[in-house]
Amino acid sequence: MNHPFIDHLEKHQQDWSRRTFLQRSFAGLGGLAFAQLLGAGKSLAEQEPLDGLPFIPGHGGLHFPARAKRVIHLCMAGGPSHLDTFDPKPALNAINGKEFPSSFTAGQQLAQLQGSKLIARGSFTNFKKFGQSGIEISELFPHIGSIADEICVIRSMVTEQINHDPAHAFMNSGSILKGRPSMGSWLLYGLGAETQNLPGYVVMVSRGPDPDQPVSARQWSAGFLPSKFQGVQFQSKGSAVHYVGSPDGVCQSTQRQVIDEIRRLNGVLEEDHVDPEIATRMAQYEMAFRMQTSVPELTDMRDEPQHILDLYGVKSPGDGSFASNCLLARRMLERGVRFVQLYHRGWDHHGNIEKALPECAKLTDQPSAALVKDLKQRGLLEDTLIIWGGEFGRTPMGQGSGRDHHIKGFSLWMAGAGIKPGMVHGATDELGYAAVQDVVHVRDLHATLLQQFGIDHSRFTVKFQGLDMKLTGVEPAAPVKAILT
Repeated sequence: MNHPFIDHLEKHQQDWSRRTFLQRSFAGLGGLAFAQLLGAGKSLAEQEPLDGLPFIPGHGGLHFPARAKRVIHLCMAGGPSHLDTFDPKPALNAINGKEFPSSFTAGQQLAQLQGSKLIARGSFTNFKKFGQSGIEISELFPHIGSIADEICVIRSMVTEQINHDPAHAFMNSGSILKGRPSMGSWLLYGLGAETQNLPGYVVMVSRGPDPDQPVSARQWSAGFLPSKFQGVQFQSKGSAVHYVGSPDGVCQSTQRQVIDEIRRLNGVLEEDHVDPEIATRMAQYEMAFRMQTSVPELTDMRDEPQHILDLYGVKSPGDGSFASNCLLARRMLERGVRFVQLYHRGWDHHGNIEKALPECAKLTDQPSAALVKDLKQRGLLEDTLIIWGGEFGRTPMGQGSGRDHHIKGFSLWMAGAGIKPGMVHGATDELGYAAVQDVVHVRDLHATLLQQFGIDHSRFTVKFQGLDMKLTGVEPAAPVKAILT
């Protein structure tokens, strides 16, 4: 069964004359009851249970026992090379500089290397076994190596989109089509947030010193879900939210009166118009008012002890760095934010990879590991899911002094919330070209994410344009049970 909001929306889309007739007849009383029943764009967690609805979190409606309560998605935007990070390939190193075997690439889709002579490019970095688990990780990531026994490295990821923006969209929403909800919006829609003072879904972006690919705001869109479930971007440097303070001469009590009047007027409008965006506007005005207090308190890190700043490698809180964003993300989780995405731009290494990749590693390695360590020592790791990775990988063939985009095999790692620690799942072939063992599609990643929140991906649907839409789409998908405790 679908979420009732969509039926609500379809009513809204009917022509005005029909709605006017119903409102002005005896059926108008039923219409009022119907609108109240549907919840007008609330998350499922905010609604009362309806008989027959299969998924109502908070009312005994989860499909499985939930292991996760919150997510931090560390997005390495641009596509890190799996061959220089988490997937060592001695056989590739052995043919470095030689022609890449055509048997691997015949008839295959490449990006900018299509039609070019393909030359094998081995890794420029050494790999080392870390922890009791002995997971092999590039020496460029010693801090992530120090948490090897806490993470699960997936070396067999595959995706379908070979260019950045559609690949980001696919990683976030399972589709390249605009107007599809991101996974953060799906979770917020289904579960709600544990805070009323901050957005339930927050995005922050940091970047390295070199030019890089932009990240579109559509990556955290709510799509066809009510816009109250979309991600809210906080600024990494300076004020996290622009104009969050009251204007000069406007006190809190005056602002409260303004918001109350806006709510009253929107309530009048809502009585005549079946439009969930009206409820969204009212909720967002309230949220903005509460954020005038909650955001300054969140971003004031003067209460963080020096040893925590040192753990993350934060030199100056709020300086726009990935390290500062990671520490701020932990503070968000403590205050009830459901889904945090931290983008770090700069991983698109078509050239100069031997200089650029170590720079990215230096900026992200320590904070990523610190986040795992800090959450664990606070007792939050057991129900916080951490995902680290990019939108695709890089080719085992060289592209000048770098590597091209690659979709047939790449790596990411996960930790916390019922993910088996200290293990490697899946493998690419001996040259790192294609995933060949325990292949994990992006849709499988989404199914696994939902599973850890107690949600059966195949039953979590929303009717849109006559179709039962899912985060995992219509193609086969399944949780990766081998990596779950």
